[in-house]
Amino acid sequence: MDKIKYTITSLLILGFFAVVTAQEEQVAEAQETIGTADVSMVKDTIVNFKRIKIDGVAAVVGDYLILESDIDKTLIDLRNQGVSEDEISRCGLLGKLMEDRLYAHQAVQDSILVADDEVNANSEAQIQQLVSKVGSIEKVLAFYKKTDEDSFREELYKINKLRMLSERMQRNIVEEVEVTPEEVRQFFNDIPKDQRPVIGTELEIAQITKMPEPSEEEVQKVIDRLNKIREDVLENGSSFAIKAILYTEDPGSKPNGGLYQGVTKQSGYAKEFKDAAFTLREGEVSEPFKTQFGYHILTVDKILGQQRDVRHILMIPKTSDAALRKAKQEIDSIRQQIIDGKYTFAQAALNFSDQKETKFDGGQLRNPIDFGSKFELANMPDPQLYNQIRNLKDNEISQPILEEDPREGTSYKILQITNRFDEHAAEFAKDYLKIQELALNQKRAEAIGKWMKDHIDETYISISETGKDCSFENNWLKK
Repeated sequence: MDKIKYTITSLLILGFFAVVTAQEEQVAEAQETIGTADVSMVKDTIVNFKRIKIDGVAAVVGDYLILESDIDKTLIDLRNQGVSEDEISRCGLLGKLMEDRLYAHQAVQDSILVADDEVNANSEAQIQQLVSKVGSIEKVLAFYKKTDEDSFREELYKINKLRMLSERMQRNIVEEVEVTPEEVRQFFNDIPKDQRPVIGTELEIAQITKMPEPSEEEVQKVIDRLNKIREDVLENGSSFAIKAILYTEDPGSKPNGGLYQGVTKQSGYAKEFKDAAFTLREGEVSEPFKTQFGYHILTVDKILGQQRDVRHILMIPKTSDAALRKAKQEIDSIRQQIIDGKYTFAQAALNFSDQKETKFDGGQLRNPIDFGSKFELANMPDPQLYNQIRNLKDNEISQPILEEDPREGTSYKILQITNRFDEHAAEFAKDYLKIQELALNQKRAEAIGKWMKDHIDETYISISETGKDCSFENNWLKK
């Protein structure tokens, strides 16, 4: 079901242009009917005259409408993507759309703001991505059946605004939810033995990386670009977050305007990154600095005790073909020396790998989900890594692999599976990190459920007659 919810959310970004436009038209019609009434009267008029004025409205949640046509279109889009009717129903989709609008509605009530510039920058990044895929803005407009670029941007802005409000409200609900070790233990003990989750086959994987050195000229180009962005922020009042959305080469933080929250001196970030985060005051912007990933500028959004909320922009200098050939020759030589027994894989990683994150741990990779050393073979977080190791035998060394990493740049690497753990039922001590994540997810779900219940009770909600036959997961019908 989580996969379906993710698909629906993706569709919302570009699929529901009719929602906001139709909402404005219905409110305008109601205002014409009752004159210069206040907002609450307009809403009441919409509800009271819905059979005449808004036949196509499936539901009203706070200040937001959901049209029957939105549900129809999204169901068609999902089915075209291969989602079966057994996985998603009309009622289930309506419930999901109402959830999103309740989050957005309450975000506005709680003064959780999304800056117009940030929404516009997000929309611009999406349009650029679409244009790069189909070839021109005209083809994008034709695909979405839009007659002009201005109306497309306006409607995309409204969709993104709703989405971003919804996402921020959800983060706000769960951001302080934590689980204690005792809660994790209790969660595990409450699972009947015959129902405990099965942990699939897991691997421990090590790698050695050689990163080609860019020319001094390319490095200087990047530093000059970062200095120009820094100048725009400090002297012209430009938004650092928007600059990050447009220019950073860190895909992990790009959608959030370069934001990393809760950075501490113990966090697993590069030393230079943490040094900048704990040197600056709020609102200051660092000079360009280098880490193993490239060149950055960084600003501190908030100082919260021993934690920092920071934003950064990463840029990676381009490397030449000659530098790439040299890196491949070096990694070939390292591989042969390991095969010849001159070094173990761990010794070679310590002596030769360019990846500081892993070289001091024998090249051991860390799972980004829980930062542990194990990767579940059937649920690898990185499809590219899965393809690289799926046919690799235990302790075999891969051939050199060219890696195009959007965060670390281009490099060559070799991989080795250093350990394998067969499928087994979850054990508390052995699989603590996975059990902790399950317990945390359950506690977050409970927090969301309680929030939903409380706010459904206190928010104006109206559902069409057809929707009243649905069995919703939440109490939208207020029975």
